[in-house]
Amino acid sequence: MDAKKQTIPGKDALRVLDGIDDLYVTKGKKVIHVDLKKGKPSNDELAALLIGPSGNLRAPTTRKGRVLLVGFDEATYARFVK
Repeated sequence: MDAKKQTIPGKDALRVLDGIDDLYVTKGKKVIHVDLKKGKPSNDELAALLIGPSGNLRAPTTRKGRVLLVGFDEATYARFVK
């Protein structure tokens, strides 16, 4: 899915977490890891990580198996996307 070409409005962004165990979100130079198997943050907390200033799912967003990568961090992409 290319979140730039196929925008997903904020209210629907949480659906991309279906079947996801690990969420990695890059904000600036920081990578935030959320282990969704251990516990799920509130929808508001997840929305704050997933939704960008446009009100849509942040781009780039990439799913690899049960891992979702939001934003771009070269080291994180190298680890999961080959």
